[in-house]
Amino acid sequence: MTANEIIGEIRAGKFRPFYMLSGEEPYYIDLVTDYIEANVLTEEEKAFNQTVLYGKDTDVADLINAARRFPMMASHQLIILREAQLMKDFDKLIHYAEKPLKSTILVINYKYGSYDKRKKLYKAIQSAGGALMESPRLYENKVPDWVKEWLKKRKCNIDSNAVMLLVEYLGTDLGKIANELEKLIIALPEGNRTITPATIERNIGISKDYNNFELQKALAQKKVVKANRIINHFAQNQKANPFALTMYSLYSFFSKVFTWHLVKDKSPKNMASVLKVSPYFISEYELAAKNYNPRKTALIISWLREYDMRSKGFGNLSANEGDLLKELVYKILH
Repeated sequence: MTANEIIGEIRAGKFRPFYMLSGEEPYYIDLVTDYIEANVLTEEEKAFNQTVLYGKDTDVADLINAARRFPMMASHQLIILREAQLMKDFDKLIHYAEKPLKSTILVINYKYGSYDKRKKLYKAIQSAGGALMESPRLYENKVPDWVKEWLKKRKCNIDSNAVMLLVEYLGTDLGKIANELEKLIIALPEGNRTITPATIERNIGISKDYNNFELQKALAQKKVVKANRIINHFAQNQKANPFALTMYSLYSFFSKVFTWHLVKDKSPKNMASVLKVSPYFISEYELAAKNYNPRKTALIISWLREYDMRSKGFGNLSANEGDLLKELVYKILH
């Protein structure tokens, strides 16, 4: 089942004996868990019938004993097991799953990994009519669309450059992204429902002009002055622009440019799929591939590795990270 399907059932008053929520992406696991915790029982019922346990601090025997209790002055009791992946002997829960109590709703919050579908416990939960939800990690190229859809539900918009700036800074952690988007929505002026790079700069502290995304664009377009202006800013503000993060960003970018040279079908749809990027930015990689032939691209990738090692002290006597970055960008551009 999907998160929306489970929430829809809860909203309609349909409850299941188990909710097995697992996967690499914690956002939807927590979203469903929090919704169930807030909406299954009334405030009066929660006092005696809602229990929240944590896998690290709970053993299976205590969990099973709790699940076998009957509710008090309510039709159901709710037990939420958070961080179930940390529980020892978790699989022994099968002793309860094979004969669950109809009046108990057990929510299993199993994060940072998928529970093995081949195990007897998984099949027992399925046989008992439990809801099974898989929450896979979202690929980076899918995150911009996720952000736009998330904002659309809240009647807000975001321009494409702002999306990429946000993803570049926050990565693919949907929970972190959602938290920042909530702040940005609150900060939007009355009558304006569109998030721009300027909105992000004002409220999150990411510079709309001096960031790794803009550096990639400058290098792709071979804009020497702009690229140098950005790295000079980085050199003067190293705490806000970590060298390691810039190196990772450039390595990822030029690795995709190298892949571009190897792929025969260079249609936008195919390249977006191969490179795992938004189709909106395909033209940027196409331009970079024109400006950097396969040999130069391979050379840039080797330089990135070399300068990363030098930043860690290998073969580097005195240059600081700012100087290393300036030297590297000069080589890339010339």
